[in-house]
Amino acid sequence: MSEESAAGIHDLAVIGGGVNGCGIARDAAGRGARVVLIERGDLAQGTSSASTKLIHGGLRYLEHREFALVRESLIERERLWRIAPHIIHPMRFVLPWTKGLRPRWMLRLGLFLYDHIGGRRALPATRSIDLRRHPAGVPLKPDYGAAYCYSDGWVDDARLVILNARDAADRGADVHCRTEVTGLDRLGGEWRITARTAAGEARRFRARAVVNAAGPAVLDLLARAHRPTDRHMRLVRGAHIVVPRLFDHGFAYFFQLPDGRIFFAIPYERDFTLIGTTDCDHRGGLDHVTASAEEIAYLCEGANRYFARSIAPADVVWSYAGVRPLIDDGSNRPEAATRGYRLELDGAAGDAPLLSVFGGKITTYRHLSAEAVTRLRPHLPALRGGDWTAGAPLPGGDFPMTGLGALTARLAADYSFLDPATVDRIARAYGTQAWAWLGGARDKGDLGEDFGHGLSEAEVRHMMAREWARTSDDMLWRRSKLGLRLSSAQVARLDQWLEETA
Repeated sequence: MSEESAAGIHDLAVIGGGVNGCGIARDAAGRGARVVLIERGDLAQGTSSASTKLIHGGLRYLEHREFALVRESLIERERLWRIAPHIIHPMRFVLPWTKGLRPRWMLRLGLFLYDHIGGRRALPATRSIDLRRHPAGVPLKPDYGAAYCYSDGWVDDARLVILNARDAADRGADVHCRTEVTGLDRLGGEWRITARTAAGEARRFRARAVVNAAGPAVLDLLARAHRPTDRHMRLVRGAHIVVPRLFDHGFAYFFQLPDGRIFFAIPYERDFTLIGTTDCDHRGGLDHVTASAEEIAYLCEGANRYFARSIAPADVVWSYAGVRPLIDDGSNRPEAATRGYRLELDGAAGDAPLLSVFGGKITTYRHLSAEAVTRLRPHLPALRGGDWTAGAPLPGGDFPMTGLGALTARLAADYSFLDPATVDRIARAYGTQAWAWLGGARDKGDLGEDFGHGLSEAEVRHMMAREWARTSDDMLWRRSKLGLRLSSAQVARLDQWLEETA
């Protein structure tokens, strides 16, 4: 008998370590359930680390009459900022009016609704600007004058996932990464789950209920559970590119294109600009999703319609793509497919329930998680209470939502040997938890080996001990974005250290 079987039965097994799975695990653990979270790769390795990094209502969804989804997202926007002010911060977006595309009255009406249907409190309202006099107009071609400036939020998407998993574990959840579920069998009042680790070791789990939060693989997991469904999913690939910084100010851009699509250009990691996203139907595998040459060229061409300085695929320092699992609502165009979600509960009276998550977007993950756990409550006596996560800070987020500047200043004072860029990165990644691993360090030597650009041995050990990181990719592309900065020699040294430490 495996260690898991000997340890007894879990109340809930959550399969899928993306934002929805980790959010559900956190919510259920906080309501008293004994939870196990099982993820086939690294946390946030798929869709949840391949977003446009926005906490937003989805202005363009108003055009498709997704009013309920936009309202839900806008309500969640400030809630998420409040519980995670280190990894989420407000951002002002500039939407230029472009002759021949959507008329001004349509843009203004959409922004009026955007400001008023979601209970906006802390974020500033939309205002009209003249790009010929506004700082956001400086890097653009001179063709653009009238524009609108509105509010939304930015998020470190992968860290949002990690922090939800960390909080779930702190509340008693067992987290198993690099563990692929190979079979699910319902035996009366429980589920028997077979799995295999990346090292080939067999694992078995028992649970009174299962949540299928496998994202793009949700239907595959249903098949492994021998549960047929007539539900169809539309897999849509979104690609992004990162280029050297195209502008020096802190505004982001919302741009329109003649084919009806939109894309964003966002300040990224101090020295870069993030541009995306595309919307293309995806028909390939899910293990190695990349941006195609056509998508990269499309985004470069889109940026060149607006920015005075042109870019080409050769200027792209990094590209990434993710597959969004959207509910197939019959839309002709992938960008018009709904970003809403559905929760479907499978199981007759007396059977162990299986709750499957179809669709969703990062901004609504917390509300989705609360709804999912509430749906399971009649089937799991261990669950107590209702929605609690709206007011409970994520790890490191226990400071005022506008207090990041003060926290960063305090961190700089306590660790004066760190350069400003490193202090800023650490504050935005860990918040109040930074002191937990920086400890009593008084110089760089106290933090152990320096792998480059402020990544210390102490931080790497923290990622391994508290954030389930195992490889340099985990550390450089999900726990941080230092992969943009470290040289190949520095990455090789980190890999060598990890091999020696394992």
